[in-house]
Amino acid sequence: MSVPAKAFQQWLHAAAPGSSMASVAALAGIKRSTLAQQLVRGKVAVSTVVALSRALNLDPVTALSAFERFTDLAEGTKPPSQEELVSQLSDLDLLRQILGRNAAGSTAPVPAQELDALPHRTSVRCWIEAIDPGNLRQQIAGSLRIAPQNLSAQLTANRLPPAVAVETARIAGVGLTNGLVAIGLLSPQEARWPPDARQEALRRLSDTELVATAAVRLEALGKTLRRVDQDNEQTKALWENLG
Repeated sequence: MSVPAKAFQQWLHAAAPGSSMASVAALAGIKRSTLAQQLVRGKVAVSTVVALSRALNLDPVTALSAFERFTDLAEGTKPPSQEELVSQLSDLDLLRQILGRNAAGSTAPVPAQELDALPHRTSVRCWIEAIDPGNLRQQIAGSLRIAPQNLSAQLTANRLPPAVAVETARIAGVGLTNGLVAIGLLSPQEARWPPDARQEALRRLSDTELVATAAVRLEALGKTLRRVDQDNEQTKALWENLG
């Protein structure tokens, strides 16, 4: 997803008056040619806006709120629910916590563990499932006119366009920046999540909840790996028939 190049240039002029495109691109670590191509096409990637806002020491949420699709982003921030926070814990985070609790015993406190960076391998699908009242995918597809199979493919690939992530949050009634964390566009801090929110969510999980969550994740991983094995076998058989 992108923002109009004209609106981007107006925002950049206000954010960094007098700066050339070349200088701001270098500051943000973006190739000058990449930015130029986006401007020529008339569409600037949302990730470019975020990268430039970081480089200029601006709040990315406030920066995005300057554009039409995201005007309510800043005022629509809400703390993530326990379920959303757990969805942003990786499979390994959960497994390490299980091992840590087992090693510490039932009476000893479990030391805080360093969590994997976001996004994790299935952060987008897990977030959708955490906020889904039962028909969220159908609502997203209908509201944004996305073919259900295309939406499913995006979730399988752990991708979701920023505007779709924000609209999904609107439909589900959760914080508008939360999906931008799940897709890796914003950090939890930039999305205005409470400090150490994921760590606290992990700590609040009971042993039963922790093991059940890990089991669901591992079952999903097993299904994915089985599909990969089947695809590999089919590919191997095809090459054998051709050879």
